Amino acid sequence: MSDATQPPSPGVSASTPSVARINNYFAGGKDNFAIDRELAEKVLALAPEAKAMGEHVQEFRQRVVAHLVEAGVRQFLQIGAWLPVERNVHQIAQELAPESRAVYVADDPVALNHARALLATNERTGVAEGVILEPDAILDHPVTRRLIDLSQPVMVLLFGMLQYIPDDFGAYESVAALCDRLAPGSYVAITHAVFDTRPDIAEAVADIYRDALKRPSGGPRTMAEAKRFFDGLELIEPGFVYVRQWRPHTPVSDAEAVKTWIAAGVGRKPG
Repeated sequence: MSDATQPPSPGVSASTPSVARINNYFAGGKDNFAIDRELAEKVLALAPEAKAMGEHVQEFRQRVVAHLVEAGVRQFLQIGAWLPVERNVHQIAQELAPESRAVYVADDPVALNHARALLATNERTGVAEGVILEPDAILDHPVTRRLIDLSQPVMVLLFGMLQYIPDDFGAYESVAALCDRLAPGSYVAITHAVFDTRPDIAEAVADIYRDALKRPSGGPRTMAEAKRFFDGLELIEPGFVYVRQWRPHTPVSDAEAVKTWIAAGVGRKPG
């Protein structure tokens, strides 16, 4: 959906950037506008590796969903900056366990429209409008209530969006509140950009997003700061690591892994 060939849908502003559409551009998608591409190119000028990083996150999604299906999880809740990709959560899970159910949560109209179209004929999936800063609204949404049994374990995926939410917006508190309502044995998978190995670009990249998203506060987080999102959860092996190091099919050296400065981990709610 290039803006050169198709007008924006109702409720979509082609003059306001969207994290979901920016991520789509990094992943090689076409569901983005000129304003999204302009911002993404500013990031790529500082960090050309950003495009490959999107692919590594998608590979992690496939590995982690498959792992948790094998562990017995049958309920999935993906929250955040998401647009359909080649291998979505429900497709990975239902291929291994057809009874699996998935709900996608987003606040971007393009993401919502695409998700609804993609899932229209899949009765075990659904789409809900919401943001992580309002966890109760997500869990109490009619679509979530219809498909997700909160008395049973669920896997929550928080990919590629916590890094854009400043501390003073209640980022940590919102994730903790969400976890409080999950059943024991539930899992939370998180990806988060960290700048331990790229301090030279940390503030410059943060400035691009702060300006675009009109969020003047907040700074880039380190690995240790991002790990705090797992407080109260038990990190499963190998812990909170660079995304390419989380149970890769083929071993990745430390030198190669840090080139993708996105950390990933999975926490299990004890009990």
